[in-house]
Amino acid sequence: MALMKFICDTERCIACHGCVVACKEGNHVPVGINRRRVITINEGQPGERSISISCMHCSDPPCMAVCPAQAIYKRDDGIVLVNKDLCIGCGYCLLACPFGAPQFPKPGPFGARGVMDKCTFCAGGPAPTFSEKERRLYGQNRIAEGKVPLCAGMCATKALLAGDAEVISKIYAERVARRGSGLSPKIY
Repeated sequence: MALMKFICDTERCIACHGCVVACKEGNHVPVGINRRRVITINEGQPGERSISISCMHCSDPPCMAVCPAQAIYKRDDGIVLVNKDLCIGCGYCLLACPFGAPQFPKPGPFGARGVMDKCTFCAGGPAPTFSEKERRLYGQNRIAEGKVPLCAGMCATKALLAGDAEVISKIYAERVARRGSGLSPKIY
């Protein structure tokens, strides 16, 4: 089975934040939660680059290793998800994640944590596929529909690639090789 991954081509990312908006709007992500964000390095300086990041759906997810409620699990296709019915909001996953992917709503004036939210790779969650509960808790299940995640699908410059790790790594390697050879880049 294919392992699903993201790759962001920093030569193409223009920090338009279209990926962020597509995710928030398409999945009805609550205010204060950002499943995806764009970071700019060396802003305004020579060599400035932007990168779109979210949960990287790690091969050996540290968030899953530290979850005392065993709410975080990994599917056969490599997508790492959280079961919101099991999450206790302890925050260990946030401390373990090198990408800052786990997000916690802070509904009260004292910042009490709620249930963790993160990128689902638009693969829904443990609730029945296409059910109202799945849509409400986890967002769209585009993977079950045979579609790429919203963020990658809406990327105007095709900087954000999502899908089978072997396929997208070949696309990225071809782009890099074309840039190195001076050939004009293919758009796909």
